[in-house]
Amino acid sequence: MDPLLPGRAKAQAGAPSGSSPRPPVRDLAADEVFGALDTARRGLSAAQARTRLEQYGANELPRAGRRAPWRQLGAQFTDLFAVVLIIASGITFLAYGLEEPRDVGTLQLAVAILGVVVLNAAIGFAQEYSAERTAQALEAMVPHTCRVLRGGERLEVPARDLVPGDMMVLEAGDAVSADCRVVEAHELAVNNAPLTGESNAVGRTADPVAAGPPLEARNCVFMGTDVVAGSGRAVVFATGTGTEFGRIYRLAAAAPRQKTPLQLQVASMARRVAGAALAIGALVFAVRLPTGESVVSLFVFALGVMVALVPEGLPATLSVSLAIGVRRMARRHALIKQLLAVEALGSTTVVCTDKTGTLTQAEMTVTQIWAGHAPHPVTGVGYAPSGEVADTASVRELLRVAVLCCNARLVPPAGREHWRILGDTTEGALLVVAAKAGLDRGVEEAAAPRVTEFPFDSTRKLMTTVHKSGGGYQVCAKGAPVELLARCTEVAWEGRRGPLTDQDRTAVVAASDALASQGLRVLAVAQRELDGPPPAQEAAESGLTLLGLVGMLDPPRPEVTDAVAACRRAGIRIVMVTGDHPLTGEAVARRVGIVRRPDPVVVTGARLDSMDDEALDALIAEPSELLLCRVSPEHKMRVVTAFQRQGEVVAVTGDGANDAPALKHADIGVAMGASGTDVAREAASMVLLDDSFASIAAAVRLGRAVYQNIRKFLVYVFSSNIGELGPILVATFAGFPLVPISAVQILAIDLGSDVLPALALGAEPPEPDVMDRPPRSRRERLFSAAVVGRILFLGGIQAVCVTGVFFWHVVSSGIPFDDFTEDTLVYQEAITMVQAGIVFSQFFISLAMRTDRQSILKVGLLSNPALLAAGGFGVALMAAISYLPPLQAVFNTAPLDAADWVVLAGLGTLPLLADEARKAWLRRRADRRKGGPR
Repeated sequence: MDPLLPGRAKAQAGAPSGSSPRPPVRDLAADEVFGALDTARRGLSAAQARTRLEQYGANELPRAGRRAPWRQLGAQFTDLFAVVLIIASGITFLAYGLEEPRDVGTLQLAVAILGVVVLNAAIGFAQEYSAERTAQALEAMVPHTCRVLRGGERLEVPARDLVPGDMMVLEAGDAVSADCRVVEAHELAVNNAPLTGESNAVGRTADPVAAGPPLEARNCVFMGTDVVAGSGRAVVFATGTGTEFGRIYRLAAAAPRQKTPLQLQVASMARRVAGAALAIGALVFAVRLPTGESVVSLFVFALGVMVALVPEGLPATLSVSLAIGVRRMARRHALIKQLLAVEALGSTTVVCTDKTGTLTQAEMTVTQIWAGHAPHPVTGVGYAPSGEVADTASVRELLRVAVLCCNARLVPPAGREHWRILGDTTEGALLVVAAKAGLDRGVEEAAAPRVTEFPFDSTRKLMTTVHKSGGGYQVCAKGAPVELLARCTEVAWEGRRGPLTDQDRTAVVAASDALASQGLRVLAVAQRELDGPPPAQEAAESGLTLLGLVGMLDPPRPEVTDAVAACRRAGIRIVMVTGDHPLTGEAVARRVGIVRRPDPVVVTGARLDSMDDEALDALIAEPSELLLCRVSPEHKMRVVTAFQRQGEVVAVTGDGANDAPALKHADIGVAMGASGTDVAREAASMVLLDDSFASIAAAVRLGRAVYQNIRKFLVYVFSSNIGELGPILVATFAGFPLVPISAVQILAIDLGSDVLPALALGAEPPEPDVMDRPPRSRRERLFSAAVVGRILFLGGIQAVCVTGVFFWHVVSSGIPFDDFTEDTLVYQEAITMVQAGIVFSQFFISLAMRTDRQSILKVGLLSNPALLAAGGFGVALMAAISYLPPLQAVFNTAPLDAADWVVLAGLGTLPLLADEARKAWLRRRADRRKGGPR
């Protein structure tokens, strides 16, 4: 049996049940393949394609196994914080059972702790499930498509709709979406690295080949590989799980996902916090044990200490904050595929960017036609055929020949899509300018049907087509001016046809150089009339008649200039990496602001080849404006590695299949979603849905904000823990017999008053000056010295205030410490004041945490209504706990009078005022550094 037609693939090829095995498709001549696979050179009809899609199913591979919802929910209870709380709840239930008499408060505590675990698990599960659904929806925004012939018409269809017998049209940069037998190849080469591990380009042929391993069949292309050169056509013989790639895909898809550095940092933090909580709880238990209190009551006391240190709502707030950042980036056309990219974005120091499509609109536009020693300006930008060609009659023949020598298609708007091009964008620009001149491509092709084609290659640097014209043939050619001019012997312009003189040649070269110096890509167009049989390639491409030159450019995106300026202010170096001519690259770089000096360093691929690693390191270490032109994807990979050797955090853009190594190796691989290949998008960690450099700058800004917001709510949450722990420790060493704040009250603060403000901080927009700061170091950790210092600073102020309130209320009552019981009204009022004091302080700390350096007055107290609403909810909940009898019974609280609330509110503002003073000092210090010594 044909090894290229195993199992499902053999059935897909159309072999009747019980028939003898067919000859392997690789053993057949190209013309015999169509019969073997029950198709035709024109491809399947639409009806045949629908029938086969129903018969064989979608061309899809199974996704990696997703955990069932109940498993996702169960995983929420394995978080270290959850495990600690579950153990604490179990021990508390046991303590309640051992107490004599039993204290209802102990039971309430056990239930409350367990309730916290359940609530946290529910929040985490809901967020994870929602994030998974969102990721699926966002992935659908980046369609995987391919080009096929259906009934002789060239169409772009979703890759999942491919069926056996489809005729695929392959071009450089395409991902191969199924296993296919090549029936037409023009210098076609593929990269089989996903299947073989070897990244070398391997040529393909349409001729029969000898038997051997399936992957060695040089007349076949396979799903998961990519076309790196040339073009061709191939008939699909296997889809989905019937492909070679399908056999190994499930092994890779089932591999466990690696944790990101951020997740590892959070896990490490959780271990340290849990260890500290247990150690301090044990210390408190040991210190109070000699006092003679019961072991159960001492345990409950120590448990309050432990609960005070465990930030119960942190896992939920962390995941929500990251999800908010990812969604915000998606709204700015940046699809984040890995959380690691969110972290790395905040520390990006170098961006190696493509030119075409990223800095420019990826819509090549003809702006100048040169013919008869005269320019003919063209108006209009982009693929919409709206604009005018000056003196159309003089260049009509040039445009007609150019259109006949094109394979691209101009597709009119459909739904939300604009005018677009299927095929080469340079050819698309020629189709658009011809439409502006009033030419109808369909009419011209009907009048001069194509007979044969000699495709473009890197040696000839031109493309030629031959058309039936009257009783003879017309040759249409376009290509590099120098190459095409060498094949011309005549000119046809200014209403005359005559020999191509030396003066004409000089004028053509001068005109070509002048257009190129303006940053234009220049093509020459020529034709030849022949009688007799269709000419061979050598005859067709000689003795040509030059019609003129066409100059085109890819206009810069209007939003890129501001984005480049923002990256400069943020300390990010931008390096253009392009395959274009140095003059074109520099012209675009100057338009968008990458180059501002008169002497940028322009390095070509040929020069890179002559440099060793030391020379390259010295080159990129120079603080110069660097442009890399005429470079290959291999050069891009080498430059990325060199920057990383310098300790830079590198973001790289790419759209082609050969860009995949650089995209994977970079700290942040950025693929083009609209124009990029499937291979590039799979290799990248971020996909730009609009292909614009401005979206990279916006994503960096949002990435910095995400990291800042994570730190903000870490400081917010842990400062609360310091405020809760402070009075407990003071009471322990002062010999006060009761806890100044119970574990149930702490849970109410952490979940009822802290979680919502923390979430609101996670949604805080970037600070206005976030792009005016240098990138953070890649070695910087979440709990840096600055973060720990701010936690101790704000938490310490809060702890001093609430501890002072508690002991002031207790001592002023005149009641000896030993006479206090849980039912003493003064004690109930005191612990109510501690809880209320923490709630008020946390509200004002949340306002302080909105900025790192700017005054809260500058950003506006009312500019984050969600945060104000969350703080208001916390205060309202505290009031309910103070005044409502059912909640008083649960929390052992008492009603406070108006004077108490005023005192607590006043003390609560102290952390905010102190932090405002700290920020003012930081701003003055920064101003002094900028101004230098006076």
